Amino acid sequence: MNRAKNFWNGHIFRDQVKLGSNFFKFEAISLEYKIAIVSSNMKLEMDPVQGSVFPSLSSPSRSRTQRRASQPAAMDLELNFEISRTAEFILNRSFTRVALQFPDDLLKHSTKVVTCLRNKLGSGNKVGLFVMADTTFGSCCVDEVGASHIGADCVIHYGHTCLSPTSTLPAFCVFGKASISIPLCVEKLSSYFGTNGKPIVVLYGLEYAHAISHIKEALVEAMPKTKLELIFADVMCSIINPLEDHRKSDGLGYLGSCSSVNSSGAATGTRCSLGGLIWDLLEGRRMEDYLLLWIGPDNSAFSNVVLTFNGCEIVRYDATEDQLVTDVSQQKRILKRRYYLVERAKDANMVGILVGTLGVAGYLHMIHHMKELIILAGKKAYTLVMGRPNPAKLANFPECDVFIYVSCAQTALLDSKEFLAPVITPFEAMLAFSRGSQWTGTYVMEFRDLISSSQLEVSKQPEEARFSFLKGGYVEDFELQENGDGDNDGTLALANATEKALQLRDRDPGSLLKGIAKSGAEFFVTRSYHGLETQVNSSSPEPYLIGRSGKASGYKDEKSEPETL
Repeated sequence: MNRAKNFWNGHIFRDQVKLGSNFFKFEAISLEYKIAIVSSNMKLEMDPVQGSVFPSLSSPSRSRTQRRASQPAAMDLELNFEISRTAEFILNRSFTRVALQFPDDLLKHSTKVVTCLRNKLGSGNKVGLFVMADTTFGSCCVDEVGASHIGADCVIHYGHTCLSPTSTLPAFCVFGKASISIPLCVEKLSSYFGTNGKPIVVLYGLEYAHAISHIKEALVEAMPKTKLELIFADVMCSIINPLEDHRKSDGLGYLGSCSSVNSSGAATGTRCSLGGLIWDLLEGRRMEDYLLLWIGPDNSAFSNVVLTFNGCEIVRYDATEDQLVTDVSQQKRILKRRYYLVERAKDANMVGILVGTLGVAGYLHMIHHMKELIILAGKKAYTLVMGRPNPAKLANFPECDVFIYVSCAQTALLDSKEFLAPVITPFEAMLAFSRGSQWTGTYVMEFRDLISSSQLEVSKQPEEARFSFLKGGYVEDFELQENGDGDNDGTLALANATEKALQLRDRDPGSLLKGIAKSGAEFFVTRSYHGLETQVNSSSPEPYLIGRSGKASGYKDEKSEPETL
């Protein structure tokens, strides 16, 4: 940004700023600006210290009036970002270093949020405010690692959140207030509920929590003569407190202010929760008896609902399009796909454990549990930490036949045709690596629920050969002795029990099929290319040569030719 110095000379001008290989146009209209560079989406945003918000430079052709209308200055910034509640949370707990975590789509509002929050805290309170962006893992989780780098006392999380409990730092979540037309929503819902006699459970995205009470009142007024059993979920909390013991249960599933609740109450029957929402069913009722209504977009939170309550009839109201979607078969196909991935995982010999979070309470215990499960199943386990997984990163580990992604429930589903190996959840890993386990239709997304529930036992005795649906024959898992104590640390070593490897008999479907490499080192030996090797026994080294110099359009050793017109 060598030309950015012209920005401060007080003249009105147009210029370009180079950031890497990207150029951004901007125009100066006053003397005092703050520049914020967003590394994740390579946008350059400039907000004036005083006056209206400066428009985003990602669309320079729009008029100044149109760009101002699209900014949060048109709505109540203090109400939308809950400035008063945030300041009260900070002052009541006497925090002095506060990390403000913004997702990419809200980062452009961070400067005005900091200004409003600073004014609300007052000049006498010496509270340090630090803006965090571009999180290592999913933006829905509290970034405790980033907050620890600045020594923060707490985290203020803005935007979409999974409300997963934290390990060390308290957090205050600001869900935001997405726009929704309550009259149109009530009209659509009342029309549909009038033709459906089933009891209804209403779940929603947390960004619509501010309007749920008004929707409930309007529905009751619109359907006064209808005896409809209607249950609206409540937001469990907006403050997350860290857990002292990640494996201690309080009878409500998991310890903490934002925990998964699976218990029975004497008065209201079954208590359920999912994604920060909590609701009570009537006594004698099950979730399968209800029609499930989701208010919100088709996002990861909705996929979590579809998989967890796959036995329910589900409809979705899209507030953006004002449309009631009754066909969610596309989402339910995900369940069939996940079952196929479980069958593929059963035939895996080397398993990679992907660390998808470093802040969700209990993640380390789940990683150790997955490693123990893999070893007892006679397979090799490798733990990998790489931030957000993508096909390019996972392609660097062709030794792994399957990956287990330990993360929050709303980022756990990673499935793409570009992945060379399937990526499964811890629950799916328990189904795949526990011999004799059968899937009953119940699907658990929260790995914290797996920790608090009864552990699936893995037999330590050698099992008989099992039938592989994908390979079309009987296969035999490697015996446990190959994962002895000397190789449990994950180091690469060739298996020394080669006589225990599977042998190829014939093409009879009832015969055993030949196995493949059993460890990363053995897989490396089978590669045709092992990398560059030093020729120890070679003769004298080759003489070095001087390379060419100059530009590609004309090197110094090339004869220049006269230009022709």
